[in-house]
Amino acid sequence: MQPTDLADPQTPEDAQPEPDQTVPEEQQQPGRLRRLLSHPRVSLGLTVLACVVVFVALLYPNILKRLSLGGFARIPIEAALGIAVLIVLPRRPRVIIASIAGAALGWLVIEKSLDMGWFETLARPFDPVLDWELFDDTYGFIRDSYGQAAAYGAAAGALLGGALVIALVVWAVLRVTDLVARHRRISAYTAGGITVVWVAVLLLGVQLVPRVPLAARSTVTYAWDRAHQARAGFADEARFAEEVAADPFKTATGDQLLTGLRGKDVIFTFVESYGRNALESPELAPGVNAVLDEQSAALQQAGFAARSGWLTSPTFGGNSWLAHSTLLSGLWINNQSRYRNLTASDRLTLTSSFKRSGWDTVSVMPGATRAFPEGTFYGYNRIWDSRNLGYQGPKFSWAQMPDQFTLKKFTELEYAKPNRQPLMVEMPLISSHTPWTPIPTFLDWEKVGDGSVYHQDVANAPKKKDVWGSSKKVRTQYGKSVQYTLTTLLDWARKYGDENLVLVFLGDHQPSKVVVGEDAGHDVPITIVARDPAVLDRISSWNWTEGFKPATDAPVWPMNAFRDRFLTAYGSATH
Repeated sequence: MQPTDLADPQTPEDAQPEPDQTVPEEQQQPGRLRRLLSHPRVSLGLTVLACVVVFVALLYPNILKRLSLGGFARIPIEAALGIAVLIVLPRRPRVIIASIAGAALGWLVIEKSLDMGWFETLARPFDPVLDWELFDDTYGFIRDSYGQAAAYGAAAGALLGGALVIALVVWAVLRVTDLVARHRRISAYTAGGITVVWVAVLLLGVQLVPRVPLAARSTVTYAWDRAHQARAGFADEARFAEEVAADPFKTATGDQLLTGLRGKDVIFTFVESYGRNALESPELAPGVNAVLDEQSAALQQAGFAARSGWLTSPTFGGNSWLAHSTLLSGLWINNQSRYRNLTASDRLTLTSSFKRSGWDTVSVMPGATRAFPEGTFYGYNRIWDSRNLGYQGPKFSWAQMPDQFTLKKFTELEYAKPNRQPLMVEMPLISSHTPWTPIPTFLDWEKVGDGSVYHQDVANAPKKKDVWGSSKKVRTQYGKSVQYTLTTLLDWARKYGDENLVLVFLGDHQPSKVVVGEDAGHDVPITIVARDPAVLDRISSWNWTEGFKPATDAPVWPMNAFRDRFLTAYGSATH
């Protein structure tokens, strides 16, 4: 054999690869990150982390006070069910199912987080079908209260945070899925053990933490409840259409409606966040009741009298327009679907009843910053809002202007006009709107001017971060804001009201839980004020409390009952 026969066949010149076909050395070995992640200890740590993420996601609560270590001292049956499904699936379907399950579980974590916020502010869970448009109002509230940059930051943070949550849970579920696939026998034993222990502790009612069962099925139950909620929402639309059509006053003519109020100026005023707790809470009642006592004495001296009762609002902590539409339409409007369907209907409202009977109908909406197309449905001839009231002063966080300016401007534009028709007015007052700082100072009416006088109030007010760092400070500021609005409204009635004034003022809803606590109801006070005794005589059968404060045991009506009782009491004929 020739020596050349022993040569390496790859060494001849014609067998060498082209220069551009060589593989760089750094690509022949795993990168640093891959080497790090594949290290046994790191890989084990990531797997443990994935298991913890899945465990936490399965037991994640939807109420803030349940977010504690004790709330996670439970056994989720969903873990056993998930392992059992993953064991029997081939690789490709297993990965697909795991990805979908991870995304769904991540979404449930997001929805439960939304529930926490909704429960804290509105005392109800987030509605995945109807509540999306409320984010526009939330964005507007943050922008008006904290600035445009804060609104952009909140929106970006919410979107990024949601995406990260879903990505994290999907990664965790896929990693756990890989673990289950590599250890099928052990995983099967694990699923069986979880099931046996879960059934045992369920039957025995075991609790490691008081009132928190060790056997948990919260994720499956929550998903089922949300699906049922969505179905119920769709079914409610058909029921609501029947409620809209069932109107005993629909065909009443103008000469049959409101005969007991002919010639009167009737003003419906909603006091923002004015709830039962403002009159009965030991921390709030002394200040608010002192204002009512002082103002009622002045009004009684001027010849006015009042009757007061309670209404149960359809909302809590916000969404004031639901209360407005409930009172005016006589229908229970507790979600956006009902509100949209109502305003697209021909339902007779209190406003359109007055308009049909010859009143000049006006809306004064100091908090509105854009067009209000629903005004046509309600039956307003004119709408005054933050764009045309002529306010030249500073904003008070969300509130565009102080209530005293609103009432003074309303007097100049409408109430004090000579030779006018009787007015029917709907006016939401907003100085008691969260975040309750700054709060305007009550002024001599002649000093209100164009609002420029209020700059000093804003400059000297406590900062929102200082107020909201203490729940006690929040409650104190809330009480002061209600005192300001009631002082302003009742002093306006004393100064400008005459024998034809009929003032109906009420709360739209209770304030949020940071003010009223966990167990507060939905009741709000309502008062009718008039100088003409015949006006109040018409409602003597209501058994409301004499004066400006309803007694604790005064009648409580659902807010949607008011329209029919009001139209009946003041001479409306039903058909």
